[in-house]
Amino acid sequence: MEKTITDFDRELSEGAGNAINVCLKLKPEERVTIISDNENLEIASSLAAEIRKIGSDYSLMVIEDYAPRPIKSMPAPILEDLAMSQVSIFCASAHEGELGSRIQMTEVIDRHKIRHAHMVNIEKQIMKEGMRADFIKIDEISRRLIEKARKTKIIAVKSNAGTDLTAEFSPKLKWIKTSGLISAEKWGNLPGGEIFTSPLNVNGVFAVDGVVGDYLCKKYGDLKDNPIIIEIKDSRITNMSCENKTLLEEFTRYTMTDENSNRVGEFAIGTNICLKHVIGNILQDEKLPTVHMAFGHPYTKYTGADWESTTHIDCVSVKCSAWFDGALVMEKGKFLI
Repeated sequence: MEKTITDFDRELSEGAGNAINVCLKLKPEERVTIISDNENLEIASSLAAEIRKIGSDYSLMVIEDYAPRPIKSMPAPILEDLAMSQVSIFCASAHEGELGSRIQMTEVIDRHKIRHAHMVNIEKQIMKEGMRADFIKIDEISRRLIEKARKTKIIAVKSNAGTDLTAEFSPKLKWIKTSGLISAEKWGNLPGGEIFTSPLNVNGVFAVDGVVGDYLCKKYGDLKDNPIIIEIKDSRITNMSCENKTLLEEFTRYTMTDENSNRVGEFAIGTNICLKHVIGNILQDEKLPTVHMAFGHPYTKYTGADWESTTHIDCVSVKCSAWFDGALVMEKGKFLI
């Protein structure tokens, strides 16, 4: 279909150039599918401008051109276009109930080994902050950290906000690096900067004083003044408290969607050392040098976990300290490696 291009803020160009040239390493002979929405068309256009500089063929697919939001499934023309590309970008907002449509998209990406940049809930601030990071440096620290993590059996985590937990790990469950340098083997979020796995077991308290993910992120933003305190036993949520009762109700409902929605599916450490503060957007905030966990789907295909869930919600605890088998590796959000 005809490419939909709009005028864009030239301040977006540096981050867009980083995405196309450094993170995706786009070649002129490759084809790109950009999946966007009306809300993020300006950002999509800045990315398209960088693609045009390289000379690659591309499609810019706007979700609302094919179906009203929220979409329960990804429109077939978008998936068909995606299957023809070697590189893809999703830069659109998350609406309630749309996780399944994004999973459909990533299944096509995995099947065709597409280098994919996942920029769900992207916004101009992120393009001007996190996307201007030095992803080569971030990859270096991510490599050092993942080498330690893969040898570690127990990670203890604490924060001033009340996080105090112990996570156990199995060599049968893989650690994955998504530093922002994207390969065909594993699509990655942009901005990048994290290592993650599915933990064998988690026990303790997790104080979510950063942000929560999916569509709740946009509604509630920075949780500094209204943290969710989550008690966990054998990787399951056993109790939660939060002064914002509406948030607590929505988060509780989300984590009760299916039998594994309340189970810790992901344990992650952010490695984007260029980030300094919470902005209220999970896409960037989960890359802060601290610990985040997700309840629900454990990215089975990558981690090797033997269970699944229809939901996945990330939760960030700010300025955490972490001990790998008793050795202090991160102190209040600063790496010691």
